[in-house]
Amino acid sequence: MDGLLLDSERIVQRSWNEAGAKLGIPHLGEHIRHTLGLNRKARNEYFKNAFGTDFPLEEFNRMTSAIFFSIVENTGIPLKPGAKELLEYAKEHGFKIAAATSSGREYAVKELADAGIWRYFDGGVFGDMIENTKPDPEIYLKACECVRTNPCECLALEDSPAGIRSAYAAGLKVIAVPDLVQPDDEVLALTYRKLDTLHEVIPLLKEE
Repeated sequence: MDGLLLDSERIVQRSWNEAGAKLGIPHLGEHIRHTLGLNRKARNEYFKNAFGTDFPLEEFNRMTSAIFFSIVENTGIPLKPGAKELLEYAKEHGFKIAAATSSGREYAVKELADAGIWRYFDGGVFGDMIENTKPDPEIYLKACECVRTNPCECLALEDSPAGIRSAYAAGLKVIAVPDLVQPDDEVLALTYRKLDTLHEVIPLLKEE
């Protein structure tokens, strides 16, 4: 969802930089590149490992949340190019659509609904519904289950290396549409295609 359908990762990065500046940790937003695709629990573990147990995690989460939602309240979260067109095409042509996002359910559903695209989804699995975050395959296996579809018959769209690994391990065909981080050669080898925008996915669906 974040970074694939919604152009939200840059807002998160900005909130981390602003919070980091107040905490005396410059360029904290650069660390988002190491946490893409992780749920809150795994992200918290990353910060403990990167900055030590003295890192003010609760204060940081509180500050970044306030900054993020202040920005969103003023500007909203833009859709990524081609997102709505792709979802409309998929729905009109009978594809089952599931969200497999590391974001929590309450946040994810609200933001997808506010963007006007939650109505296209047949189901979803969220970061607070799983034990193991991406790159573990759990979230994609459960997403396939929720729309009663075999993973080998599914196509995953992913922007992050952790998400690509997760979908591939679950047995899905993976299309990479990178956002903040480009996949390296090892991750790229796990993908079916690498595309620049979601606009390019529709021609591939026509081939399915």
